[in-house]
Amino acid sequence: MKLAGLRPPRLRTADEEGHRTATWLELFYDLVFVVAVAGLGHRLLVDPSWKGGLAFVGFFIPLWWAWVGYTFYADRYDTDDIGQRNLAAAQIMAVAFMAASVGGEETDGTFAFALSFIAARGILVIMYVRARRHVPETRELTTGYIGGMSLALAVWAVSLLVPLEARIVLWAIGLLIDFYTPYRLRKIQAKVPLDVSHLPERFGLFTILVLGESIAAVIAGLEHEGWEMAPFIGAVLGIIIATGLWWIYFDNLEGSVVRRRKEQLKAWKPTAWIYSHLPLAFSLTAAGIGLEFIVTQHFDLKERMVVTLGMVGALLAMGMIHVATQAGPERRDETKARIRFTSAGIVLLLGLVGGGIPANWFAAILAVIVVAQVGLDLYLEPGERPDVRAGVDMEAARADHEIHETHETHETEGD
Repeated sequence: MKLAGLRPPRLRTADEEGHRTATWLELFYDLVFVVAVAGLGHRLLVDPSWKGGLAFVGFFIPLWWAWVGYTFYADRYDTDDIGQRNLAAAQIMAVAFMAASVGGEETDGTFAFALSFIAARGILVIMYVRARRHVPETRELTTGYIGGMSLALAVWAVSLLVPLEARIVLWAIGLLIDFYTPYRLRKIQAKVPLDVSHLPERFGLFTILVLGESIAAVIAGLEHEGWEMAPFIGAVLGIIIATGLWWIYFDNLEGSVVRRRKEQLKAWKPTAWIYSHLPLAFSLTAAGIGLEFIVTQHFDLKERMVVTLGMVGALLAMGMIHVATQAGPERRDETKARIRFTSAGIVLLLGLVGGGIPANWFAAILAVIVVAQVGLDLYLEPGERPDVRAGVDMEAARADHEIHETHETHETEGD
């Protein structure tokens, strides 16, 4: 890949570029999040209490949002020039400091985490300032992003000056502003739709990243316990569960939903599809840590609830992704959503009443639940495996050009 010198951002559209995949810079950018997610997972492993779980989620949300912010920018404006690479490298450094801070003492750790998050998001603001200057056709959108992010950053900056309890409250307010900003700009965003091939692949790659933590957790548990029969069986079951979760997510990853269809302009589905990946990501990470508890056979109430709530959250999030996916004439996505929701309820019941169940038997039941969903998915789509490459529905990608042609005549309709 030839590196461009210094050139301004430009609007990237599917009509100009066709099928698009992640760049090497984006893949390198993801590496720092591998380390960050691993650090958060270790924090939950050390403290699986309710307080530890809330702290895990509290740190995970800003981390995920930092990743989403850059991903959305790159989807529309990435040019992979020297300027973009340097700004991305600076963001990688800020995220690395976020990752390093999550294992520290609460007050000092949260201060460093907030400061690093401010740096990461501040760099993103600079990226959007560049885009605003050089891409006049999307200036209304970039101005809205800059304003919303700047307001949220101001709240985060104030959080550096207050005690720990108030700091967490201000974080929540700042994140709510950040989350609300894209929603407030939804009509404007409809005029600059996200890429049907690139964005689902990026979310799929992040999901692979957190699923990798499940495999790493199983290996770590087996290394710690040695090759005794119980840990070995737990490891086998853990890998079966992780593989099943991978299967039911990636065999159902649709790209078309992130782009507004002409009949979907008033729908909430694209937003729901995107934001459902947040609970999916932290739930899969928690479930992976729970698998390590199973392998090590350390499976009291706290450990059981980590794997239970992780599995429940992941299945509920996948169900919401199905609900948000464009349903075909046979409405298979709705059927799959009901399967995910029902399975989540069964897992929750198992976790609540299964206090006397040994770790491996608990894992065996989870494996049966996950494998059964794989079988049901195959039954629902016999002989109709989608042409999926790197998590992107190629048929949807081809159809999206036709959809985009009709989009212009509907883009002024209200949401």
